[in-house]
Amino acid sequence: MLVSQYPWQRAVLAVVHRLFDRSQGIKNMHTLKQGILVGCGNPLLDISANVEEDLLQKYNLKPNDAILAEPKHMPLYKELIEKYKAEFIAGGSVQNSLRVCQWILQKPKIATFFGCVGSDDYAKILEENATKDGLNVRYQYNTEAATGTCAVLVTGTHRSLCANLAAANNFTLDHLQIPENKKLLDAAEYYYISGFFLTVSPPSIMEVARLAHKHNRTFMMNLSAPFLSQFFKEPMMAALPYVDILFGNEQEVETFANEQGWTTKDIKEIGRKLVALPKENGQRERIVIITQGHLPVLLFKDGQISEFEVPQLSRDEMVDTNGAGDAFVGGFLAQYVQKKSLDVCIRCGIWSAGEIIKQSGCTFEGKPSFEEQQ
Repeated sequence: MLVSQYPWQRAVLAVVHRLFDRSQGIKNMHTLKQGILVGCGNPLLDISANVEEDLLQKYNLKPNDAILAEPKHMPLYKELIEKYKAEFIAGGSVQNSLRVCQWILQKPKIATFFGCVGSDDYAKILEENATKDGLNVRYQYNTEAATGTCAVLVTGTHRSLCANLAAANNFTLDHLQIPENKKLLDAAEYYYISGFFLTVSPPSIMEVARLAHKHNRTFMMNLSAPFLSQFFKEPMMAALPYVDILFGNEQEVETFANEQGWTTKDIKEIGRKLVALPKENGQRERIVIITQGHLPVLLFKDGQISEFEVPQLSRDEMVDTNGAGDAFVGGFLAQYVQKKSLDVCIRCGIWSAGEIIKQSGCTFEGKPSFEEQQ
């Protein structure tokens, strides 16, 4: 390629390159087939409210934590609705990520979501919202339990999640084996599972993992929350050898390292060790992506560590951090299924998380404005 020595010519060439890259991006978008991405997770209706810290203390909850509800937490949901101005927002980690992915792609049914809900009004709200966002929803309906809910307690810029899985806990492998659903699974090229799903249906996770391995397709998973590495270690370690791309934040990877008996607390060293864990598909080296809040996102690939700066938002811009991690994955997936570079995927993830933080819950408005950097 000839490179001009004159500044004005270089400027023209830069514009031409941007237009070419943009046209290629549009071309990639048009060639995306429906159902190329499949996700499995827990569909939950978020009950979100701004609260004081004493409410967290009342229910023994911590800021910026995610736990499963115990019997002592059950009155919390009614209290949020009756005493606070709670909002009802379509939620659940994987469903959130896929909704954000669909929003960015602006093309319906690129992603398919599997999860279990009750046969109730909450399920209708979830399905209406997810379908409106372009997601192909393939719920398993359960008549014995209500649709799962997640209490989202927002204290300033912090959030605490307490999930009552309810019907989401009743997902079964046979739902994936229904002919029309199995057809969707077989046709996909990318699969994404949250660590939260380890508490629900490890057989379903392994079914998807082995399918991806058999056809040399991309299987991705999120560590999701610290307690999963502690209390669901066995199913997590069974799935990890199949994972091509692993997501986690600094708290999650630190807890994972501690549970594995690794003595280091250095995030970069932990990332290297995660990459080096046993892997079934030797044709694909594992990629690890660690988010650190406002600190740089770390990418571990091919023995290298890359850092990606996170633009700082003002306190006025920060409305709610709930869903930021889900949005990061959603932005990443939107570019990854278009076969964009990992740099672009991560930058889109960072941009998506920033957009969601400016909203209440994992919500978005208008058309996405993400642009690739040159």
